[in-house]
Amino acid sequence: MSPRKSVEQELTREMIMGAARDLFVKKGYQHVSMRQVAKELNYSHGAIYYHFKNKAELFYAMVEEHFHMLDQILDDILKQNLEPEEKLKQVLLGFIKFGLTHQSHYEIMFLIKDEEVRNCMNQGPDKSYEKFAQSVYSLCKNNITIQEIWSIFLSLHGFVTHYSRHVTDYDDVKDLALSHVQFLLKSVI
Repeated sequence: MSPRKSVEQELTREMIMGAARDLFVKKGYQHVSMRQVAKELNYSHGAIYYHFKNKAELFYAMVEEHFHMLDQILDDILKQNLEPEEKLKQVLLGFIKFGLTHQSHYEIMFLIKDEEVRNCMNQGPDKSYEKFAQSVYSLCKNNITIQEIWSIFLSLHGFVTHYSRHVTDYDDVKDLALSHVQFLLKSVI
């Protein structure tokens, strides 16, 4: 058995998830292997298995991290000392900003269609949507329906999906995002 190859940097879960995220977005979940992720990082595939038992576990960990990031943005906005209308505006803008600032995260969270992936996503999306819906409901003083909240979510999602194909960052469409959110707010405030 040969001695362990020396490496410049110790392999971390974050490094693995970063490389895997890029590969999943470029090639699709089905077309990425743990060996490809390891090759991308210049490590042996065994080093990857030390951190994740399989590709599904790696994917699940990424998705959970991404939804946690989105939830944290929402929590941070909700803690701010703002009037309800301004807070609601910031919640909606926060969703758009997250999606356009973290485009590969967003694509993995919401746009990958693979059946195996959907089965391993567990409850992250449901918990995040529930948090979003409860926040919008309370900031509208309970004067909004579930269907209206869903329509707002879909409108934000459509905005992010459309512009993620054309821009590299949120700042490229910041003014358009604000106009879009203000348009949505007219229907609920």
